[in-house]
Amino acid sequence: MLTSDVIRAVAQQMKAAQDESRQISPFSAQIEGFDLASAYAVADLIHRGRVQQGAVPVGRKIGFTNPHMWDRYGVREPIWAYVYDSTVVHTDGKLRPCSISQFTEPKIEPEIVFHFHKAPPLEPDLPSVLECIDWVAHGLEIVQSHFPGWKFEAADTVADWALHATLLVGEPQPLGRLGIGVIDDLQRFTVDLSCNGVLRERGVGANVLGSPLLALAHLISVLTRQPQYPPLQTGELVTTGTITTAHRVQAGEVWRTDLHGIALPGMAVEFVS
Repeated sequence: MLTSDVIRAVAQQMKAAQDESRQISPFSAQIEGFDLASAYAVADLIHRGRVQQGAVPVGRKIGFTNPHMWDRYGVREPIWAYVYDSTVVHTDGKLRPCSISQFTEPKIEPEIVFHFHKAPPLEPDLPSVLECIDWVAHGLEIVQSHFPGWKFEAADTVADWALHATLLVGEPQPLGRLGIGVIDDLQRFTVDLSCNGVLRERGVGANVLGSPLLALAHLISVLTRQPQYPPLQTGELVTTGTITTAHRVQAGEVWRTDLHGIALPGMAVEFVS
């Protein structure tokens, strides 16, 4: 891992780019040895700074859980980051405006969001993880890149908030409403992602590391190997990564999702400047 002075300097540069909505050269191209451990240390410094400024962490996001995107973006494993009360928006699923004027090269990702009513076990199996979940929701994460052209290495994305911009969370559904076959349904369900009435892509739950629930178990396992960072806590939500590829969005577009094979309603968002 890089020295504390270098990590501090990178954190200052990265946070400034985020706060000022501007792009910078990837750190992997600037600094020899900029690895994942260094990137998580950078992200942690930025996180601590945001909390000191009043941000309230409400959960985590998992990024790059769709292996179909790995070659496109030069990554080889999922990543995670905190999300905050200021970046998570709860909606009723109806058409909602979303301003993207402060986002850099934004894209849309349909996801599944879980909420914990108690902390999950550190060595999870899927039934034990389910026992800790009280509600499930469909979500739309808007991601962005502070590196031009979405060109980066995995460590860059960890430093850059795992590319998070905002998360729109649809109507929460009690876990019991999804039925006794929820483990299988989370693997097999499909989502249609449309822009201005035109289908852009159909994704399946298995795209997310086999299922969103498996992605969640993966995050729990990753955090056990990172004891310097807190494990998932009671009351946290986790959005588990995109079911389709990420699609670029522009002001004036209306994007919709329709889910099939699982008892979760679709969502709609209109992007404005």
